[in-house]
Amino acid sequence: MGSRFRLQGGAFTVVNILVDTNIWSLALRRAPGSPSPEVVLLDRCLERGEVVVTTGLILQELLQGFRGPAQRRRVIKEFSLLPVIMPEVEDHIEAAALRNHCRRCGVQVGTIDALLARLAISHGLHLFTADKDFQAMAQHCPLALLWA
Repeated sequence: MGSRFRLQGGAFTVVNILVDTNIWSLALRRAPGSPSPEVVLLDRCLERGEVVVTTGLILQELLQGFRGPAQRRRVIKEFSLLPVIMPEVEDHIEAAALRNHCRRCGVQVGTIDALLARLAISHGLHLFTADKDFQAMAQHCPLALLWA
């Protein structure tokens, strides 16, 4: 399974998605009314039962940003429904290589972002993010991005 998305030029493709922390944060903090395009797309993927995965890093970043036990329980409960990909030692090694390659190309990449990119690449996932730093990174590696 996976989501069907229109590519540039009008063709459709099916993708599996790793959703970045910033998209989850938008979705979990949203006010009723007019959701952002990112939240609309995420809702569509989840409602259709599409393959949306996460990592422990993303869960940790979210939990660090929410206050109070009720919010913490809510996030943990909702994330327990998602498949979790776990980095292997090789992923850390390749994330360091990816970060070094990008730095040589003039693109600064944080440690966690390099690991998220590596996980997306190695698992054949599109990274759904609103972080424009990943656009610069994707110009120098095979990182597939999804934007709303």
